[in-house]
Amino acid sequence: MNRNKVDMINGPLLKNVILFALPLMFSNVLQLLFNAADIVVVGRFAGEQALAAVGATSSICFLLVTVFNGLSIGANVVIARNFGANNDQKIHDSVHTAMMLSVIGGFFLLVIGQLFSKPLLHLMDTPEDIIELSALYLRIYFAGMPGFMIYNFGSSILRAKGDTKRPMIFLTVSGILNVVLNLIFVIYFHMSVAGVALATMISQLNSAILVWNVLIHEQGALKLHPKELKIEKETAVDILKIGLPAGVQGMVFSLSNVVVQSSVNTFGSIVVAGNSAANNIEGFVYNIMNAFYQACMTFTGQNIGAKRYDRINKILITCMILIIIAGITAGLSAHVFSDFFLGLYTEDPSVIAAGKIRLSFVALFYVFNGTLDIFVGSLRGMGKAIVPTLLSIFGICGVRLLWIWTVFPIQKTLSSIYVAFPLSWSITTVLQMVYWFVQRRKLDQSIQAQG
Repeated sequence: MNRNKVDMINGPLLKNVILFALPLMFSNVLQLLFNAADIVVVGRFAGEQALAAVGATSSICFLLVTVFNGLSIGANVVIARNFGANNDQKIHDSVHTAMMLSVIGGFFLLVIGQLFSKPLLHLMDTPEDIIELSALYLRIYFAGMPGFMIYNFGSSILRAKGDTKRPMIFLTVSGILNVVLNLIFVIYFHMSVAGVALATMISQLNSAILVWNVLIHEQGALKLHPKELKIEKETAVDILKIGLPAGVQGMVFSLSNVVVQSSVNTFGSIVVAGNSAANNIEGFVYNIMNAFYQACMTFTGQNIGAKRYDRINKILITCMILIIIAGITAGLSAHVFSDFFLGLYTEDPSVIAAGKIRLSFVALFYVFNGTLDIFVGSLRGMGKAIVPTLLSIFGICGVRLLWIWTVFPIQKTLSSIYVAFPLSWSITTVLQMVYWFVQRRKLDQSIQAQG
C-alpha cells in the first residue's frame, strides 16, 4: 500500500480515521497559524491599532474565499467517490477540472480583493482609525489568492485518496517561512500590517508550488498534466452539485458574521482587538474539530463509491465520538487558559478582558458546531448537499441575524451578541440530525429495492 494513503474502505475504522485526521488536524492548525502569526506579530510589535486592523479583515477574507473553498469540498467528494469506484478516467477528469477551477478562482479573487476591499470595510462600519491599515492588509493578502486556491484544491485532491501527510508537510514548511518573514518584515523593516500580509502571500505561494509539484509527479490517474487543464462539463457539474451549496453556505455564514462583526465594531477598536484575538483562538478549536468533519465526508464518499453502505453509520458514529472529544477538550482549554492564550496576542488588559467575554460564550460551546458538521459531512459524502445547506443557513444564519436584529438592540452588551453562537449551533444540530436519519432510511430502501 502507498505509505501516504489511508485505506478508507477496508480495515479498522477508528485507527484509519485517526491516521487520516491527525495530519489534517495539524495542517488545519498550521493554515490558521498564517493569520495567527500575523495577529501575534502586529499585536506585539506594531501596536493595538495594527492588531485591530488585521483582525477586522477576517470576516471579509472568509466571505470572499468561501465559495471557492466550497468547490474544493465538491472536488474532494467527487474524486473520493471515483477512487472508491476505481474509475481512473473520472479521477483524471476530476483532477484537471478541479485544478483549473482553482486557477480561475484564485485570479478572480485577486481582482475582487483589489477593487472592493475598502468598500467592504466601510459597509462593516470598520472604525476610521484602522480602515486604511485594514484595506492595505486586504489588498496584499488577496494578491496571494492564486497560491491559496491552488494549495486548497490540490490538498483536497490528495485527501480524496487518503493522503493527508504531504499537505501537512507542505504547510509545515510554509508556516515556518511565514513566521520568519513576519518577524523580518515587521521588526526589522518596520512594515507593520503590510509586512505580515506580504509574509502570508509569499507563504501561500510556496505551499501552492509544493502541492503543484507533487501532483505533476504523481503516478496513475491522479497525475496532473498542466497542458490538459480544462473544465470538463460533466465533472464540473458533479463538483458544483456538492461544492456550490457548500460555498454558498459559507458565504451566507460569513455575511451573517459580518453583521455580527459590525455589531462588535460599535464598541470601538479595543473591543474589536479583543474580539479578533478571541476569534483567532476559537479558530484553532474549530480547525481541530474540522479534521473529523473532513474525515467523515471523505470516508463516506469513498465507501459510497465502493458500495460499502454498511460502513456509513459506523463512519458517522466514529467521527462523532472523536469530534466531541476534540471539541470539549479544545474548547475547555481555550476557556480555562484564556488569560494565557489572549496574552500571546496582546499585553493590554482591556483587550484581554474583551476577548475573555467572547471565549466564555463561544469557545466553551464550540463542540455543538462540531456535532452538526459531522451530520453535514456524512450527508455531503452521500451526495446530499442542497438541503443540508438550507438547514444550516436557516438554523445558523437565520437565528443569528434574528437575534442581532431583535435582542441586541434591547440589550446592547457583548454577551448578548455572543450567546447567538451556541444557540444557533444547537438548533442546527437537531435539524441536521433529523434530515440525516431521513436520508439514511431512504438509502436503505433504495438498496433493498435494487437487491
